[in-house]
Amino acid sequence: MGLDLEGIAVSNGSACSSGKVEPSHVLQAMKLPKDIQLSAIRISLGRYTTQEEMEFLVAALKKFTQNKIKPVRN
Repeated sequence: MGLDLEGIAVSNGSACSSGKVEPSHVLQAMKLPKDIQLSAIRISLGRYTTQEEMEFLVAALKKFTQNKIKPVRN
């Protein structure tokens, strides 16, 4: 939601599974905890993505994930 308000479009699933509520089969195969699987996001970049856009994305991710990310342990 916060990234959307910044004008950044992300998804919480793979492109081929849009509309599904289940986590990605790839994340399931990695045997990540369910809460991590459900909190993953997909960020798509293109050949015309600029350095400035990437820096904006990184700054927004830092802003909205500060103190919310916990390390993944298998």
